[in-house]
Amino acid sequence: QVQLVESGGGLVQAGGSLRLSCAVSGRTFSWPTMGWFRQAPGKEREFVATISWSGGVTYYADSVKGRFTISRDNVKNTVYLQMNSLKPEDTAVYYCAARDTIMVATSTSDYDYWGQGTQVTVSS
Repeated sequence: QVQLVESGGGLVQAGGSLRLSCAVSGRTFSWPTMGWFRQAPGKEREFVATISWSGGVTYYADSVKGRFTISRDNVKNTVYLQMNSLKPEDTAVYYCAARDTIMVATSTSDYDYWGQGTQVTVSS
């Protein structure tokens, strides 16, 4: 059974940094495309970043471009989200997702498997 487990969330002051990790298990080879999404209270889940299998293609939401970096280690079956210059509006539950095609995507409906999420809270 495929499992995605996020970690690294927490409470941080505005301007600070956090690094999220997503460990994927239950499959012997890496997912072609991985993504990060987030959901703030009372809002819909929104796209944050996505990365291709090789790491050569990445795409970011405008709201995080220049501050967040997505990366992956296919040997460890882990994807990361480095978040710098955090703002209070980045507060949300962050979800890792896996997509079983090579094309990167930004819609929640394009992803096949999801983690349970990790809370990120940015205080002002």
